[in-house]
Amino acid sequence: MHPVAAYTIELFGIPSDAGASCRGTGMGPEAMRVAGVIETLATLGHKVTDRGDITWDGGSAGGTPWRLSSERQAEVLAIARQSSAHALAALSAGRLPMFVGGDHSLSMGSISGVARHCAAIGKPLFVLWVDAHGDFNTPATSESGNIHGMPLALLCGEPDFGPEYDGDWRGLVDPTRVTIFGARSIDRPERQLLGRRGVDVIDMRRIDESGVVALMREMLACVAAAGGHLHVSLDVDAIDPAIAPGAGTPVAGGLTFREAHLVMEMIHDSGTMGSLDIVELNPYLDQAGMSARLLVDLAASLFGRQIMPRQTARMDVNEAATSI
Repeated sequence: MHPVAAYTIELFGIPSDAGASCRGTGMGPEAMRVAGVIETLATLGHKVTDRGDITWDGGSAGGTPWRLSSERQAEVLAIARQSSAHALAALSAGRLPMFVGGDHSLSMGSISGVARHCAAIGKPLFVLWVDAHGDFNTPATSESGNIHGMPLALLCGEPDFGPEYDGDWRGLVDPTRVTIFGARSIDRPERQLLGRRGVDVIDMRRIDESGVVALMREMLACVAAAGGHLHVSLDVDAIDPAIAPGAGTPVAGGLTFREAHLVMEMIHDSGTMGSLDIVELNPYLDQAGMSARLLVDLAASLFGRQIMPRQTARMDVNEAATSI
């Protein structure tokens, strides 16, 4: 039997909606705290330190997305620089950084810090982007101009970003080691770009046809075979809005309750995850904390909560890895 490994987790809140299409995700970190994310992970035997919120002091008050676009962009980039440094420091100290947002633009910083750490120790980085959207737009392709639809493209080195985006997060992620899971709303130019760059997009049609288990097992086996570090970026809109209504960009037909939990359980069993984002929770759009509680429950599955002990789970992944 494989016991649940205890993690030392550093939790960072990013209460910002500057990259999003509507207000509200800035309240996400506090909603997750109120829903009991720290206590839930602690009861599983993990040491959780809440490092507070990463914020931006510049610009006008209120954090509304109706400010000048240059001001919103400045907030996103200032937070990215801070979160990149925090992710790098946490991993260098042997801890698991967990970023709770906030909109998905926060991943520009969190993943870049993870990538810098992996490059320093010579470990390949894999990214599992659990999301209804591809988030692979660029300033040249985006119809909305909202930065939360662009972080993967920036991280993977797309050239359409101006010099104001220069920093430690540019081009540090190999797109062929990125898997988007649960996609069902991707713009046409974005779809073409994802195909050219070799990103593995597991859309809901593939999930319907092949099932969560086969697809996740194949992806996790690749990470294990490479001895890789897996960063999980979980967007609430990956889950069907009928059970997770607190999303600013909901799309019908998402992951079911059990499919979402199974994804998290399989990641935990693989032993490959080393860092995490939970993003796009919008309490203003939620229903009595329904989405926040679901995300806390999914985090619990990701960190080892089980219905019954699994004796062969990690062995199954390792065996699959040796067969690749």
